[in-house]
Amino acid sequence: MKRREFLQGTAAIGALGIAGCVSAPRETTATPAAGPTTATTDDFVRLDGLAQGRLVRQNEVRPIELVDAAIARIEALNPQINAVVARAFETAREKAASASTAGQFGGVPYLIKDLADYEGLRTTNGSRLFAESPAIEEQQPYYDRVDEAGLIALGKSNTPEFGLLATTESTLLGACHNPWNLAHSTGGSSGGAAAAVASGMVPLADASDGGGSIRIPSSCCGLFGLKPTRGRFDAQDATRSPGDIAIAHPITRSVRDSAAMLSLTQKTDSELPTILAERQPDGEPRRIAFSLRKPDGSMPDADVVAATEAAAALCEELGHEVVEVSTLPGYDPEFIDQFLVVWASGPAQLVAMAEQQTGRPIEETQLLEPWTIGLARSYAEVTATNPDALQQTLARFQSIEAEMTGFFEGYDAWLTPTLASAPPRLGEQAPTVDFDTLRQRTTSYVAYTAQHNVAGTPAMSVPLGWNENGLPIGTQFAAAQGNEQLLLQLAYQLEEARPWADRWAPHSAVNL
Repeated sequence: MKRREFLQGTAAIGALGIAGCVSAPRETTATPAAGPTTATTDDFVRLDGLAQGRLVRQNEVRPIELVDAAIARIEALNPQINAVVARAFETAREKAASASTAGQFGGVPYLIKDLADYEGLRTTNGSRLFAESPAIEEQQPYYDRVDEAGLIALGKSNTPEFGLLATTESTLLGACHNPWNLAHSTGGSSGGAAAAVASGMVPLADASDGGGSIRIPSSCCGLFGLKPTRGRFDAQDATRSPGDIAIAHPITRSVRDSAAMLSLTQKTDSELPTILAERQPDGEPRRIAFSLRKPDGSMPDADVVAATEAAAALCEELGHEVVEVSTLPGYDPEFIDQFLVVWASGPAQLVAMAEQQTGRPIEETQLLEPWTIGLARSYAEVTATNPDALQQTLARFQSIEAEMTGFFEGYDAWLTPTLASAPPRLGEQAPTVDFDTLRQRTTSYVAYTAQHNVAGTPAMSVPLGWNENGLPIGTQFAAAQGNEQLLLQLAYQLEEARPWADRWAPHSAVNL
């Protein structure tokens, strides 16, 4: 069964995460141990990607030293965390031996999300359906820019099946454990990337966001995660259609790593404002909209309320005007149901093609997880009574994009929680949970992120809060299309006022 045959025409699946695993055997998932095993903290772990790249350019270290140090950290930490699900260590060492030292990230170790097509690596999409797919021969154009930046891929990071859940617990790849508490979720779908950065395996890691999948794990793991504007990269459909909801960008520890990567990977011929890598003057105070309630009118958990209100107060301390608002774009009780129509359209096509190829019901072959099958069946039910449901939903997405454009005519940014709760315990949102129960849990948890995928607006999760149990709580800021520079400038201010770079998870390389 060929992977390309299944993915051909499944636009929604491609939208769930810029879709590619290593030609080397997949790493066996281990039961988490009580704590880190052997290894010692190296000289590089506290440095962000740009700082590591500078050492290479100044001939203070060689790329192979950075790569070997990262490999040692992965080998020490991954048995507890399961962030890296496939290894390409020898290939990485070969690349490091001949790597260019000119780029800003020349020789810096990196991981590719296992939804992304990257040359020489296999893509499983976290699914048994593609567990034995061959190595990719032609990568997506976005990753040409990643290579040009000088980053060296060490392997693939963990992801839920097709990026369809807000936790990283696939049947194929195993659960990814949060470095802040191994019993809790890393979020998803870029959970492996976030866990790898939070634990210090690598300074930044490939991620993608089709409904919150950069911002959700960044919030769960205490990191910075920016979802860029729709159409920012070559990999996206030039038409920037309303169904084109996903975009790639790395999860980072520092704001400047994110800004530099965005500057290096953006389209050169875009109509969007060009992103500059360097921090720009802060300029005039901003007018920031502030809201806490979810689209259904309910409130997030108390610790999320406290963290978000503290973030709003910090913005005021920095001189910005914060205005609490109640009339919000894309905020209506039907939004989640509408979003799930698009979310489920890709799984519906996958199930249909799998059943056609095997001649058996998908429930018998178990090539897909219960959550994926449930989405497909729910899509069939909706379209059986309303054949135009998908087209109607995409039309609604266009109206939400227009509402968002109007909203940002009155505000520079919009501040909300990233998630409705701190990271849940592993198992609570696993793909094997009863479908209706899991649907309710997931949609309540991720109520704030998908609106910006639909509208194509940039949004970021900033690690400004931790609860009394030591679990991270991110704060989301969004802006009008093309205004990533404004968000980055705000993020620099927040990072300076409430530094997080030296706040490390218990299960991280600094504690080895």
